[in-house]
Amino acid sequence: MVCASCVGRVERALLQAPGVVDASVNLASERALVTYDPSRGGLDQLIAAIGKAGFESEPVAETTGASDFAEGDDHELTAMRQRFWFSLALTIPVVVVSMAVMHGRPFWVDVSLAALTAPVQFWAAGPFYAGAWRTLRHGSADMNLLIVVGTTAAYGYSVGVLAAGRGHVYFETSAAIITLVLAGRLMERGARRRAGSAIRRLLDLAPRTATVLRDGLEVELPASSVQVSDLVLVRPGERIPADGVVETGASAVDESMLTGESVPVERGPGDAVTGGTVNRVGALAVRVTRVGSETTLAQIARLVEHAQGSRAPVQRVADRVAGVFVPIVLAIAVVTFGVWLIALQAPLADALMHAVAVLVIACPCALGLATPTAVMVASGRGAELGILVKDALALERAAGVTVALLDKTGTITRGALRVASVTPVPPFREEQILSAAGAVERLSEHPVGLAIARAAHDAVGELPVATAFRARPGLGASGLVDGQQVHIGAPRLMAEEHIELTPAVNGLLTAEQTLGRTAVAIAIGGRAAGVVSVADEVAPGSAEAVAALKSLGILPRMVTGDHAATARAVAEQCGIAEYEAEVLPAQKAETVRRARTAGGAVAFVGDGVNDAPALAEADVGVAMGAGADIALDAASVALLRADLRAVPQALRLGRSALRTIRQNLFWAFVYNVVCIPLAASGRLDPMLAAGAMALSSLSVVGNSLRLRAFR
Repeated sequence: MVCASCVGRVERALLQAPGVVDASVNLASERALVTYDPSRGGLDQLIAAIGKAGFESEPVAETTGASDFAEGDDHELTAMRQRFWFSLALTIPVVVVSMAVMHGRPFWVDVSLAALTAPVQFWAAGPFYAGAWRTLRHGSADMNLLIVVGTTAAYGYSVGVLAAGRGHVYFETSAAIITLVLAGRLMERGARRRAGSAIRRLLDLAPRTATVLRDGLEVELPASSVQVSDLVLVRPGERIPADGVVETGASAVDESMLTGESVPVERGPGDAVTGGTVNRVGALAVRVTRVGSETTLAQIARLVEHAQGSRAPVQRVADRVAGVFVPIVLAIAVVTFGVWLIALQAPLADALMHAVAVLVIACPCALGLATPTAVMVASGRGAELGILVKDALALERAAGVTVALLDKTGTITRGALRVASVTPVPPFREEQILSAAGAVERLSEHPVGLAIARAAHDAVGELPVATAFRARPGLGASGLVDGQQVHIGAPRLMAEEHIELTPAVNGLLTAEQTLGRTAVAIAIGGRAAGVVSVADEVAPGSAEAVAALKSLGILPRMVTGDHAATARAVAEQCGIAEYEAEVLPAQKAETVRRARTAGGAVAFVGDGVNDAPALAEADVGVAMGAGADIALDAASVALLRADLRAVPQALRLGRSALRTIRQNLFWAFVYNVVCIPLAASGRLDPMLAAGAMALSSLSVVGNSLRLRAFR
């Protein structure tokens, strides 16, 4: 594909194929992302539909180790490079002679110029002719047609003048235009490859070999041969070959390729490690759990590939313009020729050159590349920083966020809870309430419950068996322990179960919450037995992240299911002025809807476990600390590290990407709006027009490449 009109043609063809629900075609990556009903159609029909539009295609397998450009792309680049150098070698003498001897040239010189130009016109420009013929056969037109019509007119007119034996020839014009367009496309294609290089850089992190321990022997194998359950040895300085769990050894692992965090992380027995990360210090024996396309690295590559193949809504205007661009330019060129020849009575050669300049100066390529190149670079750069963006829509929405709703546990705080105090109410004893609470909570999945279960096991040892366990989302849990009903949770749970909390218990709850702790009441056999408080420290960087959000003009608000006193203490530590407490998981989505009514886009930041409805409801759902679990079912952005500071980074990336897209579209539109009238009015030489056209596409891609330096 060479310009935005190609994109429109392929999309229309795909949308007419049986079973196709949606199709998005990316000019920069030359890929189509198609959603279709397999019961009504299949890949064969999709390929056939693209073939009818005049293009060849093939399905792309899920990324496991392939680059984001097909292997054949290197051959295309090589062929294009050969045509360019051949064309340049012949064009230089044609232009030099034509410029040095403007008038009074011998006839044999002009014949020599014609002979030198012919291979440029009909071999070097061969892909332009093939592309133009392909589109004409399918009742359409693209950038190739503009170049072919312009250069053929200049060459054909010159041959006619040469045959007639009088008049000025313009062989240098057609040769220079073709050479400049080839140069522009060559540079543009190289720049596009750099724009889409993020996937290649990610996959290059995977090591080529692995040392597998088998029967006590070290066997070096290709990394692709490693299987699940293999035990691999990773020495200091080596990359871990696949996802796994450390069995023996301890080391500091550099996970910057995954999370963007430069500080190595301590890893020891039982800790999960990710393929592609670097073992820095000690040797590790790692039991492999995921290989091939299931590894975290391959999943990240697929997500980046998906994002790079999507298109932002801001591109819609450019798409509509591109759909009619080439026919309009052809019409302007015809009108230009007629006005100069008939109305202004200019010489035929002058009228023709002005029309050629119009054809050559027009550039729908820049319009087509404005959005996809920026999205490709931004999503790739985000992946390098541990920020995975679902698609171009998420990037665009991130740029407009005005309110950020922040979950507390695991988002603002560490999420690693520990029991801070256990206060029994006589006649109950500390061991008694810990044993009963631990027996119930070890069946729970809630972080508070798990912390209580761990503390109970550490203090009491073997815990009794609880039955009739019941989780009460947002309230607590209950179960039968040694024949007695045990309830653990908030005062609302006790009220629902008609259990009276004494003033002493209420006082304990209030005191612990004032300290910023999460406090729960324990009831055994229908009587208040005591209070257990759990502490969760505010994560380092949370206050810095909140300040960064404010500096971006974004209002940070905390939303938590915890008590108001605990919420207030955490909010004060982080500098958050607005918060909502005691919000049940099911109510968080409604909180998002209320925030949206105030205007602007709303981001919800959570751990992705209990927050799926709110993440899906938000304009931008941000899942924190996704690590190896990077599915974006509910969230539109996944942060691979549990660091709130990554949130303002992600929103700034969205703003930078949208600003770049708008700059690209602005200059692409301005270029065509200004340059086409200049060419029509005779103020642009066709050769200068060809150079300007080549530079316009290159400038759009180059502007997008600046996003690679995003910090």
